[in-house]
Amino acid sequence: MSSLAKPAPSLAAATHAIRAQFFVCGIVFATWGVHVPSVKAHYGLGDRALAMAMLAGGVGSVLTLTQAGRLVGRHGPRTVTIASGLAASLAIALLLAFDSYAALLAVMLAYGIAISLFDVSINAEASEIERLTGRPVMSGFHGMFSLGGMVGSAAASVLHTAGVTPTQRLVVGALASAATIVAGWSAMLRVDGPPAEGPAMSLPRGALLLMGVLAALGLISEGAMYDWSVLYMRDVLAADAGIAALAYASFSAAMAAARFCGDWVRLHVSAMRLMQLSGTLGAVGMALTLLAPHPLVALAGFALVGLGFANVIPILFSAASRVPGVSAAHGIAAVSSLGYLGMMAGPPIIGLISESRSLAAGLSTVVLFSAVLGLAARRALPRG
Repeated sequence: MSSLAKPAPSLAAATHAIRAQFFVCGIVFATWGVHVPSVKAHYGLGDRALAMAMLAGGVGSVLTLTQAGRLVGRHGPRTVTIASGLAASLAIALLLAFDSYAALLAVMLAYGIAISLFDVSINAEASEIERLTGRPVMSGFHGMFSLGGMVGSAAASVLHTAGVTPTQRLVVGALASAATIVAGWSAMLRVDGPPAEGPAMSLPRGALLLMGVLAALGLISEGAMYDWSVLYMRDVLAADAGIAALAYASFSAAMAAARFCGDWVRLHVSAMRLMQLSGTLGAVGMALTLLAPHPLVALAGFALVGLGFANVIPILFSAASRVPGVSAAHGIAAVSSLGYLGMMAGPPIIGLISESRSLAAGLSTVVLFSAVLGLAARRALPRG
């Protein structure tokens, strides 16, 4: 069990600080997501080459996940958060700084390494806060991530309308993120603990494997919204760049609202029923977007997808922490490792489908994965 070094910041201050870090994580993801069309245009990429650039970020994340637990255990979430958060901000600022495709791949690799470390470290801090408070707060923290995504994408739309160039918008987003990370860092808990023992990363089995697969399906769909929703609005629906940027904002706003209510909902609706409802909403929302090709309808569809997927990860993390014979920490780590793999590997797969068929065909996988989530809920989750 970890112990707190003395003197330690107050729990209330640490709670506000970690909310700010989740908010920044959402901004960073959104800043990348809304600039996918800019990256594609700047480097002159087709969907396949763009998918490979996304895959470079996924490779960085997957490689990092094999050691993330050890790094956070050795140095503590506080230290890893500031180092990885600032590195992720720098990578975002450099997205359009080069002309070489090889340089873009290197930046995306660095981004994948940094953002996965940042994600793991702030979730480790959030888990410690939840343990100390003795009540469910994780959905609220993830709500701050979604709120950050909404604010980041909406800000990009406003800056575009004001005539700010994509490069300038990236720098503004990176500086704002870095400033918030530094401001919140001092109030984070100083959590110490011995380095993790045993294998760096083990594959989940049984119930944890099924939960991990569902987390991967959910995060593939969530990742598709980050990386492809804006491009769908621009390339398929011919929406103005400012309107297109609202695709991610619509998705994130709905997800944030549902997550802020998530802890209350989970007290009144069983995990199985809530997952079934989540899968249904995700499938209906994505189908609506694809079958009614109008920008305003698409925005409503993206919002439904956000509502559907808002509490998928909190549900699965909570269930994983209660698997008999498995520690809470190991259960969550096992599910999150497969989930994060899905989040980073899914968008490149959608890109490959888009290259061979169409972007609409690629995004139709979200309908399929949503349906699987709903159908598998009865087997994977308790009814009570």
